[in-house]
Amino acid sequence: MRITPNTPRRERTDNKDRRDIRSFYHLAGAGETGEFCQGTACFVARLLNPGRWRAATSQEHRVYCLGSCFVAPASSSEVSRPRMAIRSREPIVLGPMLEGPISSISTSVARGSYRALEEALNRPPTELVSSIEASGLRGRGGAGFSTGKKWRAVAEQKGPEKFVVANADEGDPGAYIDRFLLEDDPHRLLEAMAIAGYAVGATQSYIYLRKEYPHARIVLERALLEARQEGFLGKRILRSDFSFDVELIIGQGSYVCGEETALLNSIEGRRPEVRLRPPYPSEYGLLGKPTLINNVETLANIPWIVRNSADAFRRLGFSKSRGTKVLSLNSLFRNPGLYEVEFGMSIRDIVGDLGGGLKAGTAKGVIVGGPLAGIIPPHLFDTPLGFEELARIGASVGHGGVIAFDEHASIAELIHHVFEFAAYESCGKCTPCRLGSRRIEQMFRQIVKAGCVPAQEKKECMEVVSALAMTSLCGLGTGLAEFAQSALRHYAEELEPCFR
Repeated sequence: MRITPNTPRRERTDNKDRRDIRSFYHLAGAGETGEFCQGTACFVARLLNPGRWRAATSQEHRVYCLGSCFVAPASSSEVSRPRMAIRSREPIVLGPMLEGPISSISTSVARGSYRALEEALNRPPTELVSSIEASGLRGRGGAGFSTGKKWRAVAEQKGPEKFVVANADEGDPGAYIDRFLLEDDPHRLLEAMAIAGYAVGATQSYIYLRKEYPHARIVLERALLEARQEGFLGKRILRSDFSFDVELIIGQGSYVCGEETALLNSIEGRRPEVRLRPPYPSEYGLLGKPTLINNVETLANIPWIVRNSADAFRRLGFSKSRGTKVLSLNSLFRNPGLYEVEFGMSIRDIVGDLGGGLKAGTAKGVIVGGPLAGIIPPHLFDTPLGFEELARIGASVGHGGVIAFDEHASIAELIHHVFEFAAYESCGKCTPCRLGSRRIEQMFRQIVKAGCVPAQEKKECMEVVSALAMTSLCGLGTGLAEFAQSALRHYAEELEPCFR
C-alpha cells in the first residue's frame, strides 16, 4: 500500500479540496526551503548577524527552524556541524555518532546496528512490550508519555492491520536533535521501527519528515534502499516470519503536523488539523487503524534497551525521568551543540557547564523544549532537568531544545515574536488558538511599536491566556499559554510599563 502525502484517499478530490488543503502548508509548492530562518533561536541571536535576520523576515516563505540553531541566525546554505558530547554514565543516543556520520549500512552494522533487531525477533512480542514499559522510557518529543504504555495500547488492539509512524517533524525552533540522528545514524531509526512493528503487530510503517530537512531526506532514501537490499526490511526479515517495510513521507511545512493526529491527517491527504480525542491513535489512527506514533529520539533509545535491558536503562536518570536526554543548545552559548545528559542535571549546570555561559552578556532566561513552553528565569536555574520537576515551575522538557537569551531581547519583543509564530502556524481548529494568538500578537505588536497599550488591555490579555490554557485542543495552544503565563509572572516588572 502506498500513501502519497497531500493527496486525499477519498473518492471526492476536486480542485477546490486540493487548494483548501494546500493552504494549510506554508511550503507547498516552494523549493526545498526558504534560505533563512526566523525561528526563536534565530530571533534571540539576530544581533549576531543582522543581515541574515533581515533576509529571513523579508523572504517570501516563512521558515521557523532549519535545524541549525547552533549557528543562528541560520541559513539553508550552512554546512557546519554542531559539537557533540556525552555527559552521562552511558551513551545511549549519541554514542555511535561521535566518530562521525555513518555513511553506509556496512559502517552502521560495524557500529552495532541491527543486532538488537536480531535479538528482538528471537523474543516474544509481549516480552518486548513489557521491557520497554519496565524501562521507564518516556516520549522525547513533548508530552513525556510512557512509551511502553503506548506500545501496549497498540499491541492489545485486535485486527490484521496496524501501523507504526515515526514523527520526524521536529518543528520546535531551537531543537535540532532529530535532524542529526536522521542524517548521521539513519539505520538506528529503521531498526527501532522494525522492532516496534514486531512488538505491536504492525507490518507497515511511515516516516513523516519535515521538508526543512532536505539532506535528511537524501540520507533516509539511501538508507531505506540499503536496508531492503540487505534484508533488514521487506519480506521475512532476517529469515524470520516477520515482514515489515517503511515508507518516507515528506511534509509541506506546518508546525502543527508535529502533533500526532494532525500528522496522521496530513499523511492521509486531509487537512492537517488536530483531531478530537478520544479515540486515540492507538485505537483509531492512520486510516482508522491502530497506530503507534513515536518521535525519532524516542525510537533511538529502543535498540539500546533491547540489547542492554530495561534495568540498565532505569539505572540512568532520576525520579520519574529515566535514561538520558539529548539537549540542543543555541548559538548564544559559548559552547553550542548537542549534549547527551542524564535527567537530573540542573538548568544551572546546563547553562554554565555544558554551554559555558553566554557569549556576551548574562542569561536573562532559558526556554527548554521550544518557544511554546514556560521561560525559566535565573532564580530557578537550580531546578533539575526532569518531566515533573520542570512542570512544577511551569516549564517543559519538550524536544530538549535549549534557547538562552540575554538582555538584548526585551520580553515584550519576545512575546510578540512567539505569538506571531503561533498565530501563523495555528491550524485554526479551535477558537482560542485561532483568534486568541492573533489578538495577543496584535497587542504586543502595538507595544513594541508604541511602548504601551491602554491598561485595560492587560485584563484582556490574561483572559485570552487563560482560555488558551483551559480550552485549546493541542499543545500549541496550551504551550503558548505556559509561555505567556511564565513571562507575565517572572518578568512582571519589565512588562508593567507596557500597560498604561
